[in-house]
Amino acid sequence: MNKISHEGIVQSVGTDQIEVRITQSSACAACKVAAHCSAAESKEKIVHVKCANAMELYQVGDTVTVSMSSKNGRDAVMLGFIFPFLLLVAVLVLCLRFTGDEGIAALASIAALIPYYIGLWAFNVKVKKRFAFNIEN
Repeated sequence: MNKISHEGIVQSVGTDQIEVRITQSSACAACKVAAHCSAAESKEKIVHVKCANAMELYQVGDTVTVSMSSKNGRDAVMLGFIFPFLLLVAVLVLCLRFTGDEGIAALASIAALIPYYIGLWAFNVKVKKRFAFNIEN
């Protein structure tokens, strides 16, 4: 099974979850000349990982590797970028076809994203369960 994995440092430990700080880099951030190029960037992210017996297994400062299946990564991109884009374009085209007014079509297509993202927010618990990170041993 293909995995997306990142190495990180444990920030905090709870009874059933840990917080891991990972550094997310763009592809060119690892390049030798990245320090001289404005395209290279990296961001730090905090990832919450469910883990039974977390307090017994991990301490703040430990280096761990967190992973997720690449299928889940593709699904996350679909939910976060592809589906909203397709919705935006579909509403734009339909409004242009029926009203002929570009301004109304633009506003309607942007407004159509509001219920989409409210729906994602409403199903936050299901989304978090589906896209959960694991710790590799």
